[in-house]
Amino acid sequence: MMKLLLIAGTGGFLGTVSRFLVSRYFQNLFFSSFPFGTFVVNIAGCLLIGIFFGLSQKGNILGPEWRMFLTVGFCGGFTTFSTFASENLALLKDGNFFYFALYTGLSVFLGLMATYLGNTFILKII
Repeated sequence: MMKLLLIAGTGGFLGTVSRFLVSRYFQNLFFSSFPFGTFVVNIAGCLLIGIFFGLSQKGNILGPEWRMFLTVGFCGGFTTFSTFASENLALLKDGNFFYFALYTGLSVFLGLMATYLGNTFILKII
């Protein structure tokens, strides 16, 4: 159990640091009330988890420890639903209803599509 905690925790640390850097980069790149930073990391995380699950499904390329490290750890630390919810609440409070609808709709639709495409892509090439 301790080994799994260390594996997931290390992946989570690396995912969190990556989220901070990527999110900050994209938020500073686009000066807007639209939360581009969180949007980019959440969609990228969906694509990555699709790829990682595809790798674990196809011929056991990823063992259980690597899958734990990459999906629960890294992707869990990299993506963030709580920030997504908080940013949506802020958009609503500020009266940015268009950005609220755009952010919510695109996040759900593109997140599902990215997960599907990552999984499908990796299963086809392996």
